[in-house]
Amino acid sequence: MGSVAKNGLKKYLLQLQQHPLRTKAITAGVLSAISDIVSQKLTGIQKLQLRRLLLKVLFGVVYLGPFGHYFHTFLDKVFKGKKDPSTVGKKVLVEQLTSSPWNNLLFMIYYGSIIEGRPWNQVKSKIKKEYPTVQYAAWTFWPVVGWINHQHVPLQFRVIVQSAVACCWGIFLSLRAAKAVTLSPAIKQQ
Repeated sequence: MGSVAKNGLKKYLLQLQQHPLRTKAITAGVLSAISDIVSQKLTGIQKLQLRRLLLKVLFGVVYLGPFGHYFHTFLDKVFKGKKDPSTVGKKVLVEQLTSSPWNNLLFMIYYGSIIEGRPWNQVKSKIKKEYPTVQYAAWTFWPVVGWINHQHVPLQFRVIVQSAVACCWGIFLSLRAAKAVTLSPAIKQQ
C-alpha cells in the first residue's frame, strides 16, 4: 500500500511540475468537494446535494485554484521570492488587504446567488449583515496560515497548502451558516 501512495504522490508532483495551473485548479476542486461533503454531513443534510457539490467544485476549479496560482506567483515576483520576516510580513499584509476581502466577498456572492439561487437583494442584505463578521474571522485566522505559507512553503505548493486549509475553513463557514439558519427562527419568535 505504501508504494501505491508513494507512486501516486510522484505522479501528482510530476503533474504539478509539468502542468502547475491545471493541477492546482483540479486540487482546489477536489478539496472544495471534500469540504462540501463534510459540511453537508455535519450540518445534518441526509442526502448529498449534488448540485451544490458540483457548484462548489466549479468554484474551486475555475476560480480558487487559478486565482491562487496567479496571486502567489505575482507576490513572489513583486517581493522577488524573499523569505525574510519583513518581506513575509509585507506579503501577508498585501494578501490580507486584497485577496482575503475579495475572496470572501466573491464567495458570498457566488454562494448566495448561484448555489442558493437567492435574488440579488437578499444576497446583498446577507452580505451587508454577515460580511464584516466573516472578514473579521478571516483576519484572525488566515494571517497565521499566510505567514507559515510564505515563510516555509515553496511557491509551487502554496496554493495546495492554502486549498487544504481552505477546505477546513469552508467547513467552518458552512457550520456557521447552518447555525445562523437554525437560530434565525428562534430569534424571530422572541
